[in-house]
Amino acid sequence: MAPLGGALDLFANLLQRWEPPVWLRDELSQRLVLVINHVLQQEPQAQQRIARLHGQQLHFQWQNISLQLVFTPAGLMDLASNERPADLRVELMSQRPSEVMHALAQGDKPAVSIHGDVRLAAEVNWLIDHVRWDAQADLARLFGDAAAYRIAQAARSAAQALKRFVSSMPMQTARDVR
Repeated sequence: MAPLGGALDLFANLLQRWEPPVWLRDELSQRLVLVINHVLQQEPQAQQRIARLHGQQLHFQWQNISLQLVFTPAGLMDLASNERPADLRVELMSQRPSEVMHALAQGDKPAVSIHGDVRLAAEVNWLIDHVRWDAQADLARLFGDAAAYRIAQAARSAAQALKRFVSSMPMQTARDVR
């Protein structure tokens, strides 16, 4: 068994059994929406596309983690109440974080189950394929261009090393995890 994959799966099993307090889930959800909107604000074309979707809702599910978002007229996202069914439901199928990391390291999208509005699914897919966070630009605003370049370069090197490591891990079967 690969040590990193096993550790990730063990951590995921512990998290799956742990039910975080409502206030913590709410705070983490709010922070995630802030990050998503920050990235969207750097992409005017994405905001224009999202503005056309205003009022529609997207529900994301992975294990016991769920998030329901509503598209706003400003081209951003906000937390939605679960009072009505989402227009699109996306569920990450893999139960093991190591499988998700392996797929991402290979440049693949993890397996998902999608139910709902086909046009909304196409727009969400476009967003996933085209919207990227320009971390170096954010770092430059905080630390200056030269420092941001060095930090981003170090982060890219670390990410490449992690990607090579994860790619070299053999995929585990269910019986390997026992």
